[in-house]
Amino acid sequence: MTVTPTTESMSPARRLRNIIGGSAGNLVEWFDWYAYAAFTLYFAPVFFPKGDTTAQLLSSAAIFAVGFLMRPVGAWIMGVYADRKGRKAGLTLSVSLMCGGSLIIACTPGYATIGLAAPALLLLARLMQGLSVGGEYGSSATYLSEMAAKAHRGFWSSFQYVTLISGQLLALLLLIVLQNTLSEGDLASWGWRIPFFVGAALAVIVFWLRRRLDETRAFIASDTQEAPKSSALLLFVKHPKEAFLVMGLTAGGTLAFYTYTTYLQKFLVNTSGFSKDAATEISAAALFLFMCLQPAVGALSDRIGRKPVMVAFGVLGLLFTVPIMTLLASVDNPFVAFALALAALVIVSGYTAINAVVKAELFPAHIRALGVALPYAIANAAFGGTAEYVALWLKGAGIESVYFWYVTAMIGVSLLVYLFMRDTRHHSLISHDD
Repeated sequence: MTVTPTTESMSPARRLRNIIGGSAGNLVEWFDWYAYAAFTLYFAPVFFPKGDTTAQLLSSAAIFAVGFLMRPVGAWIMGVYADRKGRKAGLTLSVSLMCGGSLIIACTPGYATIGLAAPALLLLARLMQGLSVGGEYGSSATYLSEMAAKAHRGFWSSFQYVTLISGQLLALLLLIVLQNTLSEGDLASWGWRIPFFVGAALAVIVFWLRRRLDETRAFIASDTQEAPKSSALLLFVKHPKEAFLVMGLTAGGTLAFYTYTTYLQKFLVNTSGFSKDAATEISAAALFLFMCLQPAVGALSDRIGRKPVMVAFGVLGLLFTVPIMTLLASVDNPFVAFALALAALVIVSGYTAINAVVKAELFPAHIRALGVALPYAIANAAFGGTAEYVALWLKGAGIESVYFWYVTAMIGVSLLVYLFMRDTRHHSLISHDD
């Protein structure tokens, strides 16, 4: 029997191997998830009846939102699974589901061939991916937070969003490659299927990789103690304050994140008037720098605390969301659009880089994966998953600017949570020897 060393005695090389291994799997999960958003402009006409562009995007966004509705279910089922069977087991199961969902999207014929079965199968695939991502967040956030040493927990945990953004960035980069190697007709006809085949193949590799990870000491210790078994009832009965705290601190951050990432590409095309190629390149460039910034913000939280970093996001988001979105709506210079998008993402980094470790530090080990995953998934489904749909609906109603104020208001709600919560860096329930 192989004995996993504690995180304190684990060699730096072995710890780094585990963190990279967990992060690599997260990257593939989010590549598959964001391939849907990145290629929506091309496959929406394939899966839905003919209509105007906004109507087809609205239908695709609705299924994108439904996928988010499954994330709380996935968070519940696989959060409990990761708390009871181990973080590694939860990570392995989530990537298997993602693989299946990607294969369905890649292989499903279009509406012209099989009629309503096409959007029905697309919906099924997104439900599977929603279950997967719902469980992935809690398992990976918990794994990275528990595997990292105390002094650098913010830094290493930030790699969850580094890999999350990397997945989205790779989806966009693949789109750019396909846009420059395939004709518009080929990309719209069959080329959009390529990323879903790629994602499924990578998921198989990650399945093998995650089977080789070390389990965290925090789970091993809790598994040998007579701690209560993880369950949703236990979470909301014994830890209601922490659960609702996670929902509150997530609401504004996740809405802002999805506004400036998955929706931004469509906003630049449908509102600003950029070409699809230009919008993709602007988004990719901004996301690359956004990705590079995450470890720096995570390391900053290790020095000054989590709370000041989140408060900075709240204050800046409250002040600058409406001006940035208003300018983006009317800009016609791609360099100005890039600068505005990057400014927005720099602000959002105060949430993205450290939200995972903050949530993990709120809960004891025996219910940590579920505590991180389920409340987050509920808030994420309500605000992040509906971001595109709400934005497109308001645009269709001729009142698109209302969406800018909606994002601002939700950031304000989260700011109130940040101001009144304790700094988890100083009150962490991940003990120093976990």
